[in-house]
Amino acid sequence: MSRALMQVPPRINRLVGQAMHDYAMLADGDRILVAVSGGVDSLVLALLLHVWQKKAPIRYELLPAHVCMDGTPENPGPSALAITEELAKNGLGLELLAALRPGPDSAANGSREHAAGTCFACARNRRNSLFRAARHLGCNKVALGHHQDDVIETFLLNLTCAGNISTMGPKQRLFRGQLTLIRPLAYVEKADIAALAAMNRLQPVASSCPLAGRTRRETMHNLALEIYRRVPGAKGQIFAALGNVRADYLLGARPVVTDVRLAD
Repeated sequence: MSRALMQVPPRINRLVGQAMHDYAMLADGDRILVAVSGGVDSLVLALLLHVWQKKAPIRYELLPAHVCMDGTPENPGPSALAITEELAKNGLGLELLAALRPGPDSAANGSREHAAGTCFACARNRRNSLFRAARHLGCNKVALGHHQDDVIETFLLNLTCAGNISTMGPKQRLFRGQLTLIRPLAYVEKADIAALAAMNRLQPVASSCPLAGRTRRETMHNLALEIYRRVPGAKGQIFAALGNVRADYLLGARPVVTDVRLAD
């Protein structure tokens, strides 16, 4: 027996609605693959989109999908089974996808440098599995559960470890517009998502990743918390800054220097 639709406080509902409106995330006739890892963020996303599906003035389809990292679609592991059960309680099905596997020794080395490379490869493989499934299932959009904290921490990660100023956008077009990524939770803080999950008695599924808690992203999370502790209001200011870039006050492309001698 399924539960009633998720209860969403008006403030959270407004933030999700504002993000959807600002970036025109949903359109009539959309077929949306919702990436569900089993974490609290992806579960909340799937159920929020289910709530909006019932009240939106447009029609769209939802296909929650999980990339099987500890099993296969034919022989699901504990995570996939637990996620399937949790979504079923809330009236949603789950498409199980085969994972593209990283190398056999990818988790053997516990160094942070190795973990960074392994996490990149694993994330890329999961993303490619989702893209393939979207194409196979006729989906024009993929919804991801990234929230405001993720957006800020990705900025810090790229700034300190990749040497560029960028982050994950609330909406990104891929493959010449054939597929669009949307992040409806982009304006919502992690703490609000956790509170919303607790309010609705959602049971997140723990990650089976052997490197959980030992990645550079975790380092950026702790760095962000320290910034917020030391500078009141910093979180909102950093998030606002990502939409208020003053390109004229950045270094820009380096000028080409040639060795030209003045004539005597």
